[in-house]
Amino acid sequence: MRASLLQIHVDPDESVDSRRERVSSLVRAQSGADLVVLPELWPVGAFAYERFAAEAEEADPATGPTALAMSAAARDAGVWLHAGSIVEKGTEGGALYNTSLVFSPSGELAATYRKIHRFGFDRGEATMMSAGTEFVTVPHPQATLGLATCYDLRFPELFRALIDAEPHGARVLVVPAGWPAKRADHWTLFARTRAVENQCFVLACGTAGSHAGVAQAGRSAVIDPWGEVLAESTGTEEAVVTADLDLSQVDKVRESFPVLKDRVL
Repeated sequence: MRASLLQIHVDPDESVDSRRERVSSLVRAQSGADLVVLPELWPVGAFAYERFAAEAEEADPATGPTALAMSAAARDAGVWLHAGSIVEKGTEGGALYNTSLVFSPSGELAATYRKIHRFGFDRGEATMMSAGTEFVTVPHPQATLGLATCYDLRFPELFRALIDAEPHGARVLVVPAGWPAKRADHWTLFARTRAVENQCFVLACGTAGSHAGVAQAGRSAVIDPWGEVLAESTGTEEAVVTADLDLSQVDKVRESFPVLKDRVL
């Protein structure tokens, strides 16, 4: 599997419409990849709380502008696209969600995931958005994908549920994020830890630039089941990180070091 992570620069002076067009072009340039991944809340910025309500949109490509643009980009490039997340305007009394969108190469919306763990404690996303309740895996033709978003990375129970999912547990964990630069070391540490403890690949895609004045960590990375970094962005600028995943490595690691079989709890 060839995976490309697009570490998108979020500039508050760039309009959301302009960023959608620019990101669509970047996705189309990844033709030949098996999976393309975008970061969390790249249309508006993960910390731009005051804009969440105004920029909220539907996850349906028929009615949501980001979903429509990403569906077309995936179809034109012929790629599976994890389009990062949007501020979703839910149908349940106007609730907002931090919702990831996954598109097939035909442009079909293959899956959505509403972020379960909301960041902010008693502020920001934690108070403005509703929590998702469902674990989501995606049957990519080459490997089952497990979906998580940013702050989810701090909660290992979610990832255990994804690798145990029926009928096929996740072998590639996809984690878009808007992770702040001041905790960049945690981002790298947790991404590698989730790969090691679950013996699977982790695709950790962050943003560049700043969100409402909060500098972003960047450091997007592709990590193998031993926790080795196959490819990464060492800076905080916009970048494309591409790596080829030998998916047979998941079985080889799990057979040679069968730690998952020794779980008790």
